[in-house]
Amino acid sequence: MGIFDTALEKIGKFLARVLVKESSGYRPYTPSDPATLSRTLEPGDILLIEGNQFVSASIKYLTQSTWSHAAFYVGDVLDKTDPKHGGPCVLIEVNLGEGCVATSLDRYKSYNTRICRPVGLTKEDRQKAIDFMISKIGLKYDTRNIFDLLRYFFPTPPVPIRWRRRMLAFGSGEPTKAICSSLIAQAFQSIKYPILPEVTLAPGRAHAESRYARGEILHIRHHSLFTPRDFDLSPYFRIVKPTIEYGFDYKKLSWSGKVSERDILRARQIVDEEKG
Repeated sequence: MGIFDTALEKIGKFLARVLVKESSGYRPYTPSDPATLSRTLEPGDILLIEGNQFVSASIKYLTQSTWSHAAFYVGDVLDKTDPKHGGPCVLIEVNLGEGCVATSLDRYKSYNTRICRPVGLTKEDRQKAIDFMISKIGLKYDTRNIFDLLRYFFPTPPVPIRWRRRMLAFGSGEPTKAICSSLIAQAFQSIKYPILPEVTLAPGRAHAESRYARGEILHIRHHSLFTPRDFDLSPYFRIVKPTIEYGFDYKKLSWSGKVSERDILRARQIVDEEKG
């Protein structure tokens, strides 16, 4: 590695550290319970996360979504413990500056999450997708790609909304240089499982009415252009909510009859954010 590459790497590592700093003001509405998530998740599921890092805010703005991160659930096949967060490593994800790593559900116990489950996936294809993700563990994020990092420092670019999503692919080449959902999209593409629908006007088929929507969906085929919210919007992934899956009964809820102080503070925070 030359002097120029070494300098780029040092700058890149500094930018990555800034981008992954967490916001102290983040408060989830429904924080995840690792135990409940664990008994609900199935291998092949996608776990969407509402992150609170600097880079998370940029991704949420560019994709017009609450979800800034996605992780692939593989179950207990890795047989290893997360040294940083504790608990078994059951998720595989791509993190800025790190690359592809295995982690535990405990990492996201204080975040809003959503489970997206591929519908009708065969046992063989499920295993192929899992094997694909496992084979990518250890791939590193190339911090010398400064353009790949700088894009996250400009969350409100003066470009039309329809082009903002494509900014996520600017500067990206390998999936390890893209956001988390890129590698997961590759895993499903490897078994020819759809994420976004084919646009058609045939009766009885899913279609988009506007010319903009048709063009956008038709264009987003390359894995580097998939975002976490695409799994949420996809008609081929079922949204699974742990509370509902395990016998939710609203009649058994206990209501205080008063608005909590936390809700008041949260409402004020939202108002302040909208003003500023």
